Amino acid sequence: MDHPETILIVDFGSQVTQLIARRVREAGVYCEIAPFTTAAAALARLRPRGVILSGSPASVLDEGAPRLDPAVLDSGLPLLGICYGEQLLCHQLGGAVAAGDSGEFGRAFLTVTEPCALFDGLWAPGDLHQVWMSHGDKVTALAPGWRPVATSPGAPFAVIADDDRRRYAMQFHPEVAHTPDGARLLANFVRHVCGCAGGWSMAEYRAARIADIRAQVGDARVICGLSGGVDSAVAAVLIHEAIGDQLTCVFVDHGLLRAGEAAEVVALFRGAYGIPLVHVEAEALFLDGLAGVTDPEAKRKFIGRTFIEVFEAEAAKLGGVKFLAQGTLYPDVIESVSFTGGPSVTIKSPHNVGGLPERMNMALVEPLRELFKDEVRELGRELGLPAAFVGRHPFPGPGLAIRIPGEVTRERCVILRRADAIYLEEIRAAGLYDAIWQAFAVLLPVRTVGVMGDGRTYDHALALRAVTSVDGMTADVFAFPGDFLPRVATRIVNEVRGVNRVVFDYTSKPPGTIEWE
Repeated sequence: MDHPETILIVDFGSQVTQLIARRVREAGVYCEIAPFTTAAAALARLRPRGVILSGSPASVLDEGAPRLDPAVLDSGLPLLGICYGEQLLCHQLGGAVAAGDSGEFGRAFLTVTEPCALFDGLWAPGDLHQVWMSHGDKVTALAPGWRPVATSPGAPFAVIADDDRRRYAMQFHPEVAHTPDGARLLANFVRHVCGCAGGWSMAEYRAARIADIRAQVGDARVICGLSGGVDSAVAAVLIHEAIGDQLTCVFVDHGLLRAGEAAEVVALFRGAYGIPLVHVEAEALFLDGLAGVTDPEAKRKFIGRTFIEVFEAEAAKLGGVKFLAQGTLYPDVIESVSFTGGPSVTIKSPHNVGGLPERMNMALVEPLRELFKDEVRELGRELGLPAAFVGRHPFPGPGLAIRIPGEVTRERCVILRRADAIYLEEIRAAGLYDAIWQAFAVLLPVRTVGVMGDGRTYDHALALRAVTSVDGMTADVFAFPGDFLPRVATRIVNEVRGVNRVVFDYTSKPPGTIEWE
């Protein structure tokens, strides 16, 4: 899909590079990330209006440290270096960088000393502003043509500018929430410096993608695997809007879904949208195959392999299907490309395991591959999907299977499904659902002794998890009101037979990460 205005982000290995892309897109400008090893090729392909250089865990002083391709420097495009990006520009253009005896990490305050285009309408000389620093090395001498425009106690060249060449750099990270004005600084760069109008929107994306799908597919048939999640649902509705009944969705109900989820998927897609839907009820097949399996990786591989086998069998029944639709997102695309440029052939499925068999002989339709998760939700709202469905929490991996450490049985699925439903019901009743990125219950592989009434019990322990996240890449524990967890725990113990103890998981992990196994 061609975009009239694009920003290229060159990734040097920062763990928050994707946040730069999110901030740029929030400014209404499309952007893509490319590893530094393929920056020249990305430059030629995208024809961007400007380039942003990310941070990095490396030091520009190290032998073999990442370098910026000369093609980018010679392009004449506006450049913005962030943290390592600033040090790299100075190092490659004739300045100096030194390893510091002490670094500058966390919250810092910089003083604006001179005006520049990045600060237009935002900062003025003499202002003091909070930023987020994360650096050990620091710039000690500027390259020719550059001038300092802001300083901090640990970075004498906290922001620098080469106005004639439209090049700017900063030692801090504007992309993170801990730099309150960071998003506006990035918006100034892409809008004022690069001259982007900022007209990229979901309405535009929807129209363009529908045209792309029609051009790619023609009059051929497409099959899409529905998982019950947001990504595959939005992809299916968008494709159906483009090609109608040329699309058939296959919903493999493996018996590892949340309470009521299978019925909801069937009612929404077959009933409300009229999308041709094959509902495969395969709970017995999956649970019988999981009997006695306790190794987490073995469970994942079995579920992935079996899902593909079932899906492939349904595709064969339809006959003449030439395209497979997937809900691949932009983070999947980024993570599938290493710094050496090696692509991944992993299929995005409800469990993120397995591969697309070559014998299926289908081309891929991936209408969401340029979008982040929150943008997919926005597109879902644009397409008219119910708010409760679009806003539902992510349900990663092979469903309940990764929330049941140890053997997965029908009895354990029933216990976990009931407890999870109570947990989410109470979260919704408290008005907290939309404030949480992801919340779920985990049936722990231990039994505990308890006393209920006048009797002793020996039943399962259950863990509850809830995290917040802006973008799905970093997470923190959600702080429930003081009376919430005791109320939920009491309901679960009283209403779910087989559970006599409830604990809360207070660890911070990326959303979807399960480490009980």
